[in-house]
Order: sequence, then C-alpha cells, then structure tokens
Amino acid sequence: MKPHPAFASIEMTSVPAGLFAADALLKKSPIGMIRSGTIGAGRFLILLAGTTASVAEAHEEALFHGGLQVADDAFLPDIHPALYEAILGNKRQMGEGPLWILETPTVSCNIQAIERAMKGVNVELLEFRAGDPRMDGRGLAIVQGDLTDVEAAQDIALASLETRGIPAQHRVLTSPHDGLLSQIAVSTRFDLAHPLTLEGEIAS
Repeated sequence: MKPHPAFASIEMTSVPAGLFAADALLKKSPIGMIRSGTIGAGRFLILLAGTTASVAEAHEEALFHGGLQVADDAFLPDIHPALYEAILGNKRQMGEGPLWILETPTVSCNIQAIERAMKGVNVELLEFRAGDPRMDGRGLAIVQGDLTDVEAAQDIALASLETRGIPAQHRVLTSPHDGLLSQIAVSTRFDLAHPLTLEGEIAS
C-alpha cells in the first residue's frame, strides 16, 4: 500500500527557483511528503505526495512561482503503488522475461509515461532512476513482463510522450542474458555494480 494517493514532480532550471518554489508550496498546502535537490544539468527536482487536494494545490503553487523556470512537471492524482515505491528508490524483485528500457529528457515525463503504461498492462517496474545526478537530469525506467505486455507498455508510454513531442531512447530486450539480469537486479549505476565472473575463455 502506498502511504499517499497523489504524487507530483516539478523540475526547475535553477536551484534558486527550485528552493523558492519548494518553500512556497510547503507554506501553501499541508502535503505529506517532500523530497528535493539538484539532479544534474543545472536542474532542481521537487517530489511531493499527499492527499489529492493538497498535492494539486501545492503543485499549482510551485508552477506559479516557478514560471518560465519550470523545465517539466507531472501530477498524478492516484499514483500506481509500484511506481511510488520505485521513484523513492525501493526496487521490485527481479523476475524473468523480456525487458523494456525507457530513457527520457526529464524525470517528470518518464513518470507520466511509465504510469500510463503500468496502469494499462501488467508489467513489473524493476527500476526507476529519479533525480540521479549521474543521469544529467534524465529519467530512466526499466519494466519486465511477458513480451506482449512489454511491447504494449512500450506503445502506451511512447504514445504519451509523442503527444507532447518528447523524444525518447528505448530498447526491448526480448531474451536478456542472465548475467545482465544479475547486474540490473542490483542497479544500473556503474558505481554499485559488482564485477561478475562469467564462463569466458581462459588465455593459455
């Protein structure tokens, strides 16, 4: 169960604008959770959750004070529970089957696209990278499931992005190698990945 029904994200093009907006929304509405900070590429990300009414009010307040310095935003009145957990860093258990990897220019547009996909088809969200400075402000999501569902999730998410003219990098891995799955089960971050011993050739 997710602790809060509604969720929003606001990305600013500067730290001063981000902190100013965060202060304003906190003073405007009694939200239940906030997380904010720099995410690379000179951007500042604000994540907030709470009741639908309080998050909607706080979200609008942040957009008002952010003005032209809002890089992107998303408002989810009833966020998918697995997406909520993944955004906050709680990854799901790695399973078997095809993967779809989606990389977007911002975190917020990835949140919107992936939620629509997860509500449309039965796929598991293995990882969501929200606000990692190593990603230079981009959003990254990895889903897993039956190939039919994975491809359907891809179609739904990409259609969501295309309506806003947002480009994306993505790939389907129909039969991912076990070694790669072992690495992804930990993280797609290189600094968290451990060397994996494989049955390769031995030089004589």
